[in-house]
Order: sequence, then structure tokens, then C-alpha cells
Amino acid sequence: MNVSAERAAAFKDPGKVWGVMRKAPKGGKRHPFDKRIKCIIAMVRGKVEHPIRIIKRQFGYMKACYRGLAKNRARLFTLFALGNLFLVRIKFMA
Repeated sequence: MNVSAERAAAFKDPGKVWGVMRKAPKGGKRHPFDKRIKCIIAMVRGKVEHPIRIIKRQFGYMKACYRGLAKNRARLFTLFALGNLFLVRIKFMA
């Protein structure tokens, strides 16, 4: 059993969800259940990655500087707050 199979087996308990997209087997098709799970994971990923794109592209945040955890955390919180304001800026200007 490889590492990812071991990790997936750890999520078999009730209340836990293995949220990693699965590939179709070689020369085969995915199960319809796997297609639905992939769709759900993609929707969540889209909601999460859009604000991260705003922070990286609009505000130029590419990697954390070595300032200490508290300062890096404060900088990220500030950038996410600004990113949220950036996403709703049209509503504020109206």
C-alpha cells in the first residue's frame, strides 16, 4: 500500500472525508460517485483560490518573509481583509 492509500484509509471513519480528487484507472472510466465528489471539491477549491489569486496578483504577496510567526500571521490577516474589500469594491462605490 502506498502513502496516499494509507492516508485515504485513515479517513474511512464516520465523520471524516477524504477530499483529494481521484484519477480514473488507466483505460477505464471514473465511477459516477467519483465524478460528483470531484465536482464538489472543485467548487470548494474555486471559492478558496479566488481570494488567494487576489492577494498574490493585486497585492504582490508571493511568500512570507522571515519576520516571525506573529508578524506573518498579522500580514496575512490584513491582506485577506483587503482582498475581501477588493472583491466587494463595486458594491461600496455604488
